Amino acid sequence: MKTSDFDYTLPPELIASEPLARRDASRMMVLERAARKIHHAKFLDLAQWLRGGDLLVLNDTKVMPARLPAVRERADERGQITRSRIEVLLLEERAPALWEALVRPGQKVHLRDRILFGGGEFAATVEDNTDFGGRVLRFENSPAAGDLMEKHGLPPLPHYIEKAREGKREDASDRERYQTVYARTAGAVAAPTAGLHFTEQTFQQLKAMGVGVAHVTLHVGLGTFRPVQAENVEEHVMHRERFSIPAETLRAIAETKAHGGRVVAVGTTVVRTLEAGARRAEGVPQRGMKPEAEASENSGLGSQVSSPSGTTDIFIHPPFEFKVVDALLTNFHLPKSTLLMLVSAFASPNKTEGREFVLRAYAEAVRAKYRFYSYGDCMLVM
Repeated sequence: MKTSDFDYTLPPELIASEPLARRDASRMMVLERAARKIHHAKFLDLAQWLRGGDLLVLNDTKVMPARLPAVRERADERGQITRSRIEVLLLEERAPALWEALVRPGQKVHLRDRILFGGGEFAATVEDNTDFGGRVLRFENSPAAGDLMEKHGLPPLPHYIEKAREGKREDASDRERYQTVYARTAGAVAAPTAGLHFTEQTFQQLKAMGVGVAHVTLHVGLGTFRPVQAENVEEHVMHRERFSIPAETLRAIAETKAHGGRVVAVGTTVVRTLEAGARRAEGVPQRGMKPEAEASENSGLGSQVSSPSGTTDIFIHPPFEFKVVDALLTNFHLPKSTLLMLVSAFASPNKTEGREFVLRAYAEAVRAKYRFYSYGDCMLVM
């Protein structure tokens, strides 16, 4: 399939640059896969589309305040110091005090440059380049990065929010609202945005009607939002991301399936985590998957494995055989993105029908003026 097959036109005014006053006030489009029907609803109607015995699976990753203003410092051959302002986005800690990062503008930052944060309170040295255009930074003492983010870090908002805000990156509410209410495991550089709609009241309502809740962790990294540059979809390579599935989640999935309930993934990251875990359980070869689990019984993912964890670069696009997920709650995604490709694959096992159905739904969402992207409205695919 061609990457251009997943393109669509979005009026800029439909990009949600700010969160709604209430998390649960968003609209919700519902797609019935079998009947190819589209319904207009509200997120507050979610319980009407679920039933007792279903299981919501949430990604409990926590967004790090990983966007950092900084100063690049360099000494020339004569020992003269030059400085320039840059921005650093910390991505992942490789080892104590050693971090992968993106820097902007990249052309200003070279090997052995010193990076100063917080007026010089924190410092790191550029030790290496990465294969995706980033840098490897070594901090001058091992706990520095965590303390730095706590003191000076900002939410890593997507670029399209910055653009929609005409260059203004942060609002006072972003620290709270660009984070799910159930976030607990720090490590992501982007929010699992389908979860932003949930409140404690939502969970209380669903619990009362017998809907279960379980958690996985996938630290959302560069790979989820990296543009697809390849002309052919199959040639795109995802950046690896760390994931884990607790044993209690495996048991909950097994019990749900055994009693005829549905596994409802809240977000594409949950889909990727569960489907990667299923392929680990069944021994299916997967590029980039590095499992770290011992064999055990009754995993709930269709084979014998304990709580699987590791890294994955699983890329879900049409056609794809889903082994675990029965329904998906997700936001509206960028044109030609890997996320839109995943939703299209979930909408139908047919290579083209799912894409056509999803793009028809997106056209309807544009017509009905839904709010798009991270702070936007959501879609339930069943």
